[in-house]
Amino acid sequence: MSDSYFLFAEPSFIEGMARVLDLGNTLNVYNESLSGEIADSTAISMDWAMIGKDIYQAISENREAEIVEKKSE
Repeated sequence: MSDSYFLFAEPSFIEGMARVLDLGNTLNVYNESLSGEIADSTAISMDWAMIGKDIYQAISENREAEIVEKKSE
């Protein structure tokens, strides 16, 4: 689980093509969790992990920009 969309289905191209013909809506399969509380806590922790990655990336880009700026002086 590397992103915060773990509860959503990620169909392949073939599954997407099959959904065109699925008039009874029988192909909707979602990732499941043991309980709603477990799903919520996992989703929240994955969201915070993604926020942490975004902050880390922003700090890294800022440091790189500062290094380039210092070199150009």
